[in-house]
Amino acid sequence: MAEMPLLHHRLALSLHHHHHLLLLPPPTTTTKRLSQRILKITMSTAASSHSPSTHQHSLDQQQQQQKDQVLRYHNQTKHNFNNYARGPYGLDWANQPNPFRRYVSSPLLPLLHPPSPNSPATTRDGSPPPLYHTVFNSLPSPKPISKTTISQLFYDSLALSAWKTTGFSTWSLRVNPSSGNLHPTEAYIIAPPIDSLIDHSFVAHYAPKEHGLEIRTEIPSGFFPKNFPKNCFLIGFSSIFWREAWKYGERAFRYCNHDVGHAIAAVSMAAAGLGWEVKVLDGLGHDELEKLMGLDVFPEFKIPSRPVKGKMPEIEFEHPDCVLLVFPSGTSDFGVDYKGLSLAISQFSTLEWKGKPNLLSKEHVCWDIIYRTAEATKKPLNIFNQFIVAPFLGSGDISESSYKGFSLREMVRKRRSAVDMDGSTTMARETFYQILLHCMPSGFGSGEKQRKQLALPFRTLSWDCEVHAALFVHRVVGLPKGLYFLVRNEEHLDDLRKSTRSEFKWTKPDGCPDELPLYELAKGDCRELSKRLSCHQDIASDGCFSLGMVAHLEPTLHEKGSWMYPRLFWETGVLGQVLYLEAHAVGISATGIGCFFDDPVHEVLGVRGSKYQSLYHFTVGGPVIDKRIMSLPAYPGPGVDA
Repeated sequence: MAEMPLLHHRLALSLHHHHHLLLLPPPTTTTKRLSQRILKITMSTAASSHSPSTHQHSLDQQQQQQKDQVLRYHNQTKHNFNNYARGPYGLDWANQPNPFRRYVSSPLLPLLHPPSPNSPATTRDGSPPPLYHTVFNSLPSPKPISKTTISQLFYDSLALSAWKTTGFSTWSLRVNPSSGNLHPTEAYIIAPPIDSLIDHSFVAHYAPKEHGLEIRTEIPSGFFPKNFPKNCFLIGFSSIFWREAWKYGERAFRYCNHDVGHAIAAVSMAAAGLGWEVKVLDGLGHDELEKLMGLDVFPEFKIPSRPVKGKMPEIEFEHPDCVLLVFPSGTSDFGVDYKGLSLAISQFSTLEWKGKPNLLSKEHVCWDIIYRTAEATKKPLNIFNQFIVAPFLGSGDISESSYKGFSLREMVRKRRSAVDMDGSTTMARETFYQILLHCMPSGFGSGEKQRKQLALPFRTLSWDCEVHAALFVHRVVGLPKGLYFLVRNEEHLDDLRKSTRSEFKWTKPDGCPDELPLYELAKGDCRELSKRLSCHQDIASDGCFSLGMVAHLEPTLHEKGSWMYPRLFWETGVLGQVLYLEAHAVGISATGIGCFFDDPVHEVLGVRGSKYQSLYHFTVGGPVIDKRIMSLPAYPGPGVDA
């Protein structure tokens, strides 16, 4: 039996003597070897078949260069004990980016402020609001699209949730979390006419501080009837890399894509409360997304050859990430003609776009590798992509009593990121298993293995699950302390066992539901270990459990393309959003952790190369409330200059 103490002692020694963990090849060497290996395979395959056309050879070469760039970025931006990823040494407070994008001179349509989630338990139409945990098993009847429901969708997903003040400074919080509360993610709605709001089809930017829509342009009336069923609209997301890079430097591209995932899940959960489904339109490419949201109005940003500092207003451009189709649940017998949709979107460049984006900072720093990687991960149009709405699968209940009876609306708006954890709060084993059930992509009851993303909110994503979780269990009553692994795609199970330490047990823990693919790897107290791995942060060891999200990285890039790299981070963000909501729903809290030592985490697991990589850490436990900080209502805020 592989007990944790021996393993833990060996790892602790490695952690204590930092240089022992750096015996693996340095990132640049690893990248070159990976590139050479892939190139050899490509050349070998090409030699054994007919000579490819010049065009195909050029395309293969371009795709190889893109994957090389992604692996170069990923390795260069790893943190290690004696070498953090490059970033600003100290914060330039004078140039802190404005967290609110506005399109100056574009018309602003105010949205409604729905009743407080704590008000009497009825919605505007008199029906009771769904309880948080119930939407994981079935959605309520779909509400009509109107000013009321669109207002509620944004209010419960992307709006402000509160203001905080210490007397010296004031800052806002949002329903969707963000690394460093910097909010690089911007949102757009592309919709047909909406009752009581606007009488023509339009594109608008969502302004969270005002809780309103800035109208960017009017679009042709035939756009929606020709391309989508009735009662559909689109939500688009873009990222302003500068907002995140101001604080985090080169690693910011990772964090921006975490935030996209959180935003996707936030919209999916809020839509679920209205009886609406959400799905990424993943056949569209970068160029289509840019035109659809009117982001081609930004001046072209020329990437410098090295990091530079100065006045670069063009660096504040918005990079298009994705567009979500929102439609009534039960609408499943339709497809999307991406060729026709792309043709219709190509006409958007000729429309009259209103508003000029505000300047966010006076001076900037360009970390050139962020923008090279963004170029390398641009997704091409795929007119053959199949738009499939799979049957809704519930996530399963084994401990409904773990939940505190909050409505979904209460839950999404009360979510907060814990700054500290108390180091004493415990969790029942059944509650732990219940949380993990809601973290599974395929739901339960189908008899199939976990792989396809069919459960809420993972069903919004269009690819099979590629992200797992390595769990450090600290304070779960009835479960031994130690290292565990949650296999979220069971097709990877055999490979994971072969790719990790040979002494790991891979046994099901006591009381674990048969349908939950959770495995105990090794017993032992790993509080100090998890703390050190997460950049020496106490919060990783002071909760009930913490975890690292481990993605199936290099094979996914090789099979599908470099454009999957940001999508793997989106998947971690969606999973992180579920962990946030689950923690609050059982009466505790959670926090995402973007700072961790990448390769030391891999050393703990025993994984080599880039097949499996840790992309995001998380911790769940009892929060410590800082009583020096006062909370103020989200709307009206404390003042326009706050």
